[in-house]
Amino acid sequence: MAFTLASHILLVPFGVALPAITLLMHYRGLRGRDAVALQLARRWSAVMAVQFAIGIVTGTVLSFEFGLLWPGMMGRWGDVFGLGFGVEAWAFFLEAVLIAIYLYGWRRLKPWTHFWLGLPLPLAALMGAFGIIAANSWMNTPRGFTLDADGNPVHVNVRQAVFTPMFGPEYWHFVAGVILTAGYVVAGVYAVGWLRGRRDRYHRLGFTVPFTVATILTPVQFMLGDSIARSVFHKQPVKFAATEIVWKTDTHVPEYMFGRLHPDGTISGGLKIPQLDSILAGFSPDTKVTGLTSVPASDRPTPTQATIAHWAFDIMVTIGSLLILLALWYAWCWLRRRDLPRSPWFFRCAAVAGAACLLTVECGWITTEVGRQPWIVYQNMRVSEAVTDTRASSLWAMLGIVVVVYAAVFGTFLAVVLKMRTRWRIADEQPEGDTPYGPRVVAAPTADTAKGGGR
Repeated sequence: MAFTLASHILLVPFGVALPAITLLMHYRGLRGRDAVALQLARRWSAVMAVQFAIGIVTGTVLSFEFGLLWPGMMGRWGDVFGLGFGVEAWAFFLEAVLIAIYLYGWRRLKPWTHFWLGLPLPLAALMGAFGIIAANSWMNTPRGFTLDADGNPVHVNVRQAVFTPMFGPEYWHFVAGVILTAGYVVAGVYAVGWLRGRRDRYHRLGFTVPFTVATILTPVQFMLGDSIARSVFHKQPVKFAATEIVWKTDTHVPEYMFGRLHPDGTISGGLKIPQLDSILAGFSPDTKVTGLTSVPASDRPTPTQATIAHWAFDIMVTIGSLLILLALWYAWCWLRRRDLPRSPWFFRCAAVAGAACLLTVECGWITTEVGRQPWIVYQNMRVSEAVTDTRASSLWAMLGIVVVVYAAVFGTFLAVVLKMRTRWRIADEQPEGDTPYGPRVVAAPTADTAKGGGR
């Protein structure tokens, strides 16, 4: 499950955010009668469709794993939080229909009609994210039920089960994160082209639009990240203690950047900043921070798990801070002279930013899931109670099959995208004879084809 989720989550930013970025470029092209912008939007829509097809495969494997690997959780709690998966399934189906219409419309619909028919695409993607985050936030702060004498949930309140205390912070943090990730990744492709000497308007526009979106959202995401950390502090204090490796409940708690927690509560390595953890949690050094030892050892993450969650959280924060500096660099140059930064180092950093954002997506998932251990449903069901009792040999065989399938799927995705890139480069070297709207240009028949009846 960890392998499939870690693989699938790399596609999520593009599935959720690429439609919005594509439509933004599409709008720019129509509004300014810009053929280059329309060409970019059309090409991005092709990548979007290929990515969606890959997501179907990886998402289907995940849906099977929920039933095969977690029968205890799904059997007891499926009626409570299963609505989120239902919403995601309907959104997935709707998004498939809308992508088909959008791709079909490039040649066959009027320009603005085509754009307006594509506009629901980002909304369908956000609805899918709504369903998944609703399910995950419920696992972190379960609500909307009561337990009978046998410990089974009854009297389910769907509204409370969907809109749990962690839903709002998780959802908006997730949405901002995937949009800026997609923006940095797409812009990074054109940053590489810029470094290789392709300074035409195609690469400039392909870089500027997604990078501007990411730049605007970067400080917003940093504030949303601070907000969700504070929500965890109030709603899941033991999880907060794990991500900050706080051993004993106390005030004036220091902040550790990285470092390793040992079973006796000592911390080795890392950078210690006195009192900062209490200040960040409650805006005062007198803020009391709950420690891991506030609950029995069986009800909290192990020192190793806490260290993993802590490192994932610190990597996420470090990359976020560096991205703010990159966004400020870009904003300063743009506001000062309405131009891109001229230093090659800026474009080197921009090229790396996309990969760094994908790493933060992985780290965010690790923080959320590992920091909650040993609970799969926080304070209601342990992982050991939810997982299948299938023999280890069967699980290893299943993992081997999934790894082979995913390697083939992602290899195919990479091959298709590289083939599309090669075809587009060849097309760019030829005189422009085709446009996204209007009839296709048909080549004049040669003498040989005329004699042969146009075979």
